Amino acid sequence: MHSGGDRPSAADWMDAGVGAGSGGADEGPTRIVSSGELTELAEAALLNMGAPRGTALAVAASLVDSNLVGHDSHGVRRLPIYARAVDLGRIEPGAVPEVEPTDGAVLTVRGHRAFGQVAAAAAVRALNGVVEGHGIGIAAVRDCNHIGRLGEYVESLAESGYIGIALCNVDPTVAPFGGRERRLGTNPLAWALPCGPADDGAGEGTVVMDWATSAVAEGKLAMARARGERAPEGVLMDSAGRVSTQPADFYQGGALLPFAGHKGYGLSVMIEAVGGLLSGGGISCLPGYSGDNGTVLVGIDPARFMPADAFRAQVEDFCAELRSTPAAEGADEVLVPGDVERRARAERTENGIPVPSSVWEELNALVPDRSGGHRTSDPRAGGGPVADPPAQSPR
Repeated sequence: MHSGGDRPSAADWMDAGVGAGSGGADEGPTRIVSSGELTELAEAALLNMGAPRGTALAVAASLVDSNLVGHDSHGVRRLPIYARAVDLGRIEPGAVPEVEPTDGAVLTVRGHRAFGQVAAAAAVRALNGVVEGHGIGIAAVRDCNHIGRLGEYVESLAESGYIGIALCNVDPTVAPFGGRERRLGTNPLAWALPCGPADDGAGEGTVVMDWATSAVAEGKLAMARARGERAPEGVLMDSAGRVSTQPADFYQGGALLPFAGHKGYGLSVMIEAVGGLLSGGGISCLPGYSGDNGTVLVGIDPARFMPADAFRAQVEDFCAELRSTPAAEGADEVLVPGDVERRARAERTENGIPVPSSVWEELNALVPDRSGGHRTSDPRAGGGPVADPPAQSPR
């Protein structure tokens, strides 16, 4: 295992796995897999990496949930990348996040290089208590690995009745507006609102915005490469600074572009500074950057400003008004943030999750009983929690 100053940067391992590190497009058929089967396979792979059982199930469930809502770039395709990160010492599978004593509405969580999903979930749980007490709270997560789909965490806050905001800076893959070399991460931003009756389990529940400040998320580009598809116009350039539609050009020294030109660039600059500096991970293009997901979460209780039921009802009315807008030429309907994911969840829960053959093969290679191979770590050896680990607090 590496430690401290000799720990590899994210760039050393992010290209492992499907699409980014493999030879090219899938040639085999796409498999349709139930969420239950995919979760079992992901959990087995994580156990084989050395994760305690509770941690393995929590991370597997988070990844498969990303697949369920249609964000395959942040789903189980990440597992081969995580396995390489474990081998390189970037992820400590049995680590337990630590919640530091709060300073009013300010909260810090130390991930201790656990799986990022575990650290971010610990921050959300702690932040709920802070917001309940203060009406607002902000949490920064230090020593935090890849946390998966950012929207998962703000959606959790919204389900508790709070406005949730999340951002993080990541390793450089994006050129600044007007430039041709990587200086910024994809630097995602997520935002969620509680919506509709709080006790209506069949309702919308939340309005969720979640996207990268790059014109395309790197994981989506990797999936396009794995499927043998071209990238959309205007999302990447090759190493010479020429706009390209070939995903391979990015992995051969090119760069992603910010969305909406200078506007996405400006937003990414702010996320880079806030996420990187408040989390302690640093600015990704400057010396000393840790390679972490510089994660910052904010929760706001709208009940401190107006009755909670009135807030939820007006958000619901607002969404209904937007959806009732007559469709423009070439469009079928107007949607609000979160609609696409809700529909994907319903469809994939019923019909299964499409998994490219290359992803399926790499997942099975992580589980000895399926591939005939083996890894050196034994999830049943040594200590460590066997249930979803609570965040430790020195208080």
